Amino acid sequence: MNPNLKPTIFALAALCATTTAFAADKLAKDYPNKPIRVIVPSPAGGPPDLVMRMLLPYYSQSLGQPLVIDNRTGAGGVVGSATVAKGTPDGYTWLLTTASHTNTPPFSKNVPFDPVKDFSHVTLVAQNFGQALVVPTNAPSKSVADLIAAAKKAPGKLNYASAGIGTASHIPAEVMKSMAGVDIVDVQYKGVPEGVTDTIAGRMDLMFVGTQIALPLLQSGRLRVLALTGAKRWKGMPDVPTMQESGFKGYDLINWFGLWLPPGASPALLARLHAETVKALAAPEVVKQFDAQGLEAVGLPPAEFLKFVTAQSAFMNELARKIDAAAKP
Repeated sequence: MNPNLKPTIFALAALCATTTAFAADKLAKDYPNKPIRVIVPSPAGGPPDLVMRMLLPYYSQSLGQPLVIDNRTGAGGVVGSATVAKGTPDGYTWLLTTASHTNTPPFSKNVPFDPVKDFSHVTLVAQNFGQALVVPTNAPSKSVADLIAAAKKAPGKLNYASAGIGTASHIPAEVMKSMAGVDIVDVQYKGVPEGVTDTIAGRMDLMFVGTQIALPLLQSGRLRVLALTGAKRWKGMPDVPTMQESGFKGYDLINWFGLWLPPGASPALLARLHAETVKALAAPEVVKQFDAQGLEAVGLPPAEFLKFVTAQSAFMNELARKIDAAAKP
C-alpha cells in the first residue's frame, strides 16, 4: 500500500499549463454548466466522505457549480465504484474513494470492474500515516502483544470489525493475522461507522480505522489505540507505537484517497480537475484540517496517478496470493 510516495503540491506554473490545455478542448469549453455528482462508496461520516466534505466547498466555489455527494454504499466500496465505471465520462460523475479501489478486487471473485482499466485517473488526493488498531477501552489487551497472545490462547474466539473485503479496515487485520499466525474472525459491516459503534460497545474485539476517526475517540476515552500501521509514528498520537515497533517487522500499510472519473474522459478534463484539486488542497483551512486528522495532501497529476494505481493493484494482487497461500493447510 505504500510505494514510498512523497506528498506533492504542484507549482503555479503547472496549474497554468493544465488550465491552458483545458481551454483548448472544445468539447469541455463550458464545463461545468450543471451540478456535479460525487459518488463516495461509504456511509456519511466514513473516511472518504469526511475527506470529500473538507474539499467540497472549494471545488464548488472554483467550479461555479454545486457538488452533491452520493453515498453509494455496499460490498466494501464495490457498488459505488461500479456505478462510476459504467458512467459517462463528461465530468459530471466523480468517484472519491480509498485504497479499497485496488484492495478489494484481489480478495473478491465478483468485482465487476478493473481498478486500472475501467476508470479515468484524476489524482491521488491524500494519504494517512496508517490505520489505527483500536480495541474497546475495557478490553484486557493493553498492547498488540497482549492482543496476539489472547488470540493464540483462544483461536477463532476474537472478532474484528471491517467495512468489507479489501477495505482499509480489512487488509491490515488480515496481514496481522497472517504474520502472527492467529485466527481472528472478520465481521463485515456496511461501513466504518457501524463497525466503530460496535467496537466502542464491546461487541467487537478490535478494528483498524483511520487516524481521523481514532483520534477523537481516543481523546474522549471511548476507544484504546494499540498501534498504527504505517512505518512512522504520527505527531497526533505520539505515544502510540507502530506495528513495526510492536514486533511486526516490515509491516507498513497506509490508506490513501483518490479521485476518478468514468473511463474515456479527455486528458484536458482530467488536467482541469487535477488543477482544481491541487488548489483545494492548498487552501489554508484544508491544510489545517488534514494536519489535525493525520492526512497528508498529495495531488499527483493524472499520468503519475495512473502509475500509482497500477503499482498498487499489482502489489495487492501479490499480497492476496500470499495471504491465501498462508491460510491453506
